[in-house]
Amino acid sequence: MFRYELQKIHTAELIRAADAQRLVAEVRKERRTARRSRKHEAQGPVSSLRARFVRAA
Repeated sequence: MFRYELQKIHTAELIRAADAQRLVAEVRKERRTARRSRKHEAQGPVSSLRARFVRAA
């Protein structure tokens, strides 16, 4: 009986650890997709080449 209860406790701990790892992976994936979408949104309008250089004297 004692071994059965220890096995149940161990199984519950493994399930909790797996859930925690799954949650961490989901958070990382969400952060990665948010970062990628922000990177594409952050690109502003492209300036022309004339605006980059000053007039020569």
